[in-house]
Amino acid sequence: MTVHFVGAGPGAADLLTVRATRLLAAADLVLYPGTYLDAEVLAHCSPAAELVDTQHLDLDRIVDRLVDAHRTGRTAVRLTSGDPSLYSALSEQTARLDRAGVPWAVTPGVPAYAAAAALVGRELTVPLVAQSVVLTRTQARSTAMPAAESLASYAATGATLVLHLAIGRVRALATELVAFYRADCPVVVVYRASQPDQLVLEGTLATIADRVEAAGLRQAAVILVGRALARAGGESYLYDARRDRGSKRGQG
Repeated sequence: MTVHFVGAGPGAADLLTVRATRLLAAADLVLYPGTYLDAEVLAHCSPAAELVDTQHLDLDRIVDRLVDAHRTGRTAVRLTSGDPSLYSALSEQTARLDRAGVPWAVTPGVPAYAAAAALVGRELTVPLVAQSVVLTRTQARSTAMPAAESLASYAATGATLVLHLAIGRVRALATELVAFYRADCPVVVVYRASQPDQLVLEGTLATIADRVEAAGLRQAAVILVGRALARAGGESYLYDARRDRGSKRGQG
C-alpha cells in the first residue's frame, strides 16, 4: 500500500485539494499535526479510520506507524500543515520509507504564506518593487541554518520575505531588517490563517513587534515583510496594451 503525504493547507477544511479529500476519505490510517490543524479537516476522513495526532511523536515513531500500515495492507495518509514541500520533514520520512521498501506519493497543499497573502489581498511580486519571494526561517531552538543562508543576505536583495517559525523573535528580526527595508516598510503577521481563530496584524518594521507581543503570539504565525505589501509599484509588461501579442499567440 502506498503512503500518501498530503498537504492539509493552512487549516480550513475547505482549502484542501479535491485529491486530498479523496485520499482522506479512503484512508485507513491518518496521521495529522494536531498543533496546526483545524479539527474540521478531519471531517473528510472515514468514520472507520484510525486518527493519530503526531504532535507528541518523534519521527521514528511516526514512520513506524506508516510502515506498519503498509505491511498490514492499510492505506495511510500523513497530513502535513500547509504544503509538504516546506518544513514538513518530508525528506527524513521518505528516506526512512525508502529504506523500509515502502512506496509513497505526495499531494500538494495550499501553503500558509499564500493563505496569509490572500487574507490581506496582497500580491508578493509587484512590478518594479519586488519580483522575488524568499521563503525562509530563523534559528532559535531549532535546526541550525546553513552558514550562507543568513537573513541579512536575503534582505539585501529587497525581495519580499516570508518568515516561518520566527514569531517568537519578531522584535529582534524587525530591528535587523530595518537596515535593509527601512522602519516604515510594511509587515503583515497572520496567525492560523483560514482557521476560526485566525488573527491578522498589519504594521511596519517599527511597530509590528509591539502588536505581536500585545497579542501574545508564540507559534503558528507567518510573517510577510517587503515593499510589495504596500500595493504600489509598476505595471506588468505581460498585460501592457502596447505589447505586441501577434508574434506569441496563445501566451499571456
